[in-house]
Amino acid sequence: MKKIFLLFSCSLLLSCYNQERNCENFRTGTFEFETFLNGELVKTTFIRNDTIEIDYFKGKSDTASIRWINDCEYILQKLHPKSMSEEKAIHMKILSTDYDTYTFEYGLVDNANKQRGTAKKIK
Repeated sequence: MKKIFLLFSCSLLLSCYNQERNCENFRTGTFEFETFLNGELVKTTFIRNDTIEIDYFKGKSDTASIRWINDCEYILQKLHPKSMSEEKAIHMKILSTDYDTYTFEYGLVDNANKQRGTAKKIK
């Protein structure tokens, strides 16, 4: 009987756990994102205000407009696409937040294929 009670208590506690999502703290600022690209660790720095995001990657900059869906989700649309693939909007969703980092999911709008990453707020 004690085992059943313990099992029930643990499952109840775990089902109530929610990851912190204080997205408002990450709506604006300067951020860094690192990922592996073709086996190499690369870093992107981006500056975001409420309506514009400027990405800096390998010495080049790129600007995108931001349309917020809710406090934790937004759509990025490149302002000056250089190809057909760059014309497609990207859906960004903040999944969890911490002191100076957030975990996010991203992918092309209307595409089920999503990827995850973690960005760090540096300013």
